[in-house]
Amino acid sequence: MPEKLRLLIRAGNPLIAIPTIDEARALELVKETARGIPRPAFCWSMSAGLAALVPDAPQEPLVKPGNAIKALQHLREKSQSRTIYVFKDLGPHCKDALVHRTLRDLIAQFHDSKSTMILIDALPLPDEIERFTVRFELGWPGADELEEVVKKTYRKIRKESYEEVTSRLTRRDIEQLVQSLRGLTCAQAERVIASAVLDDFALTGDDIPQIVEAKRTLLGSQGCLESIAADFSSDDIGGLENLKEWLRRRRKGFSREAREFGLEPPRGLLMLGIPGCGKSLCAKVVAADWGMPLLRLDPGVLYQKFIGETESQLRQALRQAEAMAPCVMWIDEIEKAFASASAASADGGLSKRMFGTLLSWMQDHRHPIFIIATANDISALPPELMRKGRFDEVFFVDLPRADVRADVLGIHLRRHHRDPDGYDLRGLASAAEGFSGSELEQAVISAMFNAFSEGEELSDGHLYQAIRETLPLSVLNAEKVAELRHWAANRCVPADHVED
Repeated sequence: MPEKLRLLIRAGNPLIAIPTIDEARALELVKETARGIPRPAFCWSMSAGLAALVPDAPQEPLVKPGNAIKALQHLREKSQSRTIYVFKDLGPHCKDALVHRTLRDLIAQFHDSKSTMILIDALPLPDEIERFTVRFELGWPGADELEEVVKKTYRKIRKESYEEVTSRLTRRDIEQLVQSLRGLTCAQAERVIASAVLDDFALTGDDIPQIVEAKRTLLGSQGCLESIAADFSSDDIGGLENLKEWLRRRRKGFSREAREFGLEPPRGLLMLGIPGCGKSLCAKVVAADWGMPLLRLDPGVLYQKFIGETESQLRQALRQAEAMAPCVMWIDEIEKAFASASAASADGGLSKRMFGTLLSWMQDHRHPIFIIATANDISALPPELMRKGRFDEVFFVDLPRADVRADVLGIHLRRHHRDPDGYDLRGLASAAEGFSGSELEQAVISAMFNAFSEGEELSDGHLYQAIRETLPLSVLNAEKVAELRHWAANRCVPADHVED
């Protein structure tokens, strides 16, 4: 990375912009670059004024703290040739007409003197200034940087702590831990690691879920991408054995061993199915089992009323997913956002543009992001979405078989502190023919309310009654379910074993 910045400076670019919140890392990069050329470097901020950046020793500021115009005028009068000047958060000052004009004059002056001004801003620069800059993407810390942060933080705590601090990490644990820290600045990663170590004065593989949760909380949610807590396991899903086996085989697909073996990380899967059969739950289970943050993209919030804002929302969501990688990105009910892209629509081509943006990103991105898209009606979606390369596989989630229904009933009874062995699960499963997983859950809840209101313990009688009183979707919308099954018969892989 220093080589790229060094090339921009040597090429004579008078104004370079580094948009980043990781100011400390950007300054270190500038220092390293200045030493390597070598060139003198100075730094200005409103609170510290203009002072030498290299050498690192504190010196009396050349310009006292205050408005940017004093520092810019000083450079116009006394700037040296072949010098680097770093300005922090200059963007808001550029709205002043005098600052803007002086900066424009300096651009021409620096072009002749081969000096460079580097703007480090956390907020976007005004358009009238940004058009004169060369943008330098700092990017996020790489694996080597993050691994060094982990080691330094551990050594620092071990040196300063009164308690004995230990570490039991295998090479794979370290790799997974570093992957979990991607998308954080070095300072953020240091705080997350420090919290994990100080919690029990040890750093082990068991801390990885805590680190993933801390990262999820730290980054929070933004725009139409929501961070979801993944607190489920594969035992919380009945059936879906084919899907579980497929996911199990790809669990280590993001590891260094997989790359050395010649494999690329898995890209994702598309799940079509009858509503209430566990598609959404699968996304949470995958994130929990693989130790990754879960981000949910809600297509309903993508569309905005102003021209261009909808596409901006999607690009912003994809950038956030890249920042949080490795992660699982769950696109819920994808047909809501892109169904009209396959036919003529009255939205002026907005759906097609959105669809094209998503397809291009899915094809070209190289970030460790596993996409899980769910749909209840995939027939209206464009065929390009389902071809190999976009998703690794397309699964169909059907209504559960009798033995799976018994398992699902047992899962929900255990969640409500009941022993499944005390109930006629096989008989109840037979009575609940055509029920989805969510309908079985609601039958258990309804039966518990009935038992509670009668002052009795939950019995088979309450469960049978709740099942008889429930009219499942497979009956209410039998034609649609049959049509969905027919469409998926030769187009999708069954998520569960098929009954003979």
